[in-house]
Amino acid sequence: MDLLVAAVGWIGAGLMLYGYARVSAGRMAGDGLPYQLTNLVGSLALMVNTAYNAAWPSALLNVVWAAIGAVAIFRLREAVR
Repeated sequence: MDLLVAAVGWIGAGLMLYGYARVSAGRMAGDGLPYQLTNLVGSLALMVNTAYNAAWPSALLNVVWAAIGAVAIFRLREAVR
């Protein structure tokens, strides 16, 4: 189980870094759905890892990060309608 949770954490970190790098390089819009989905999935993966390892400050940070991403995705979907 430890190896699986570690892998989930690394994938989450990679996704978040990927999104940040793409936005910083001007290759992805920071207010677009791809970036928000990348951040949401990455933060959920990191949330699993940090909660499993009882790193509560990081777990809480990722809960908030995921909530921000979920609200942004909801608003983007509403704007399309």
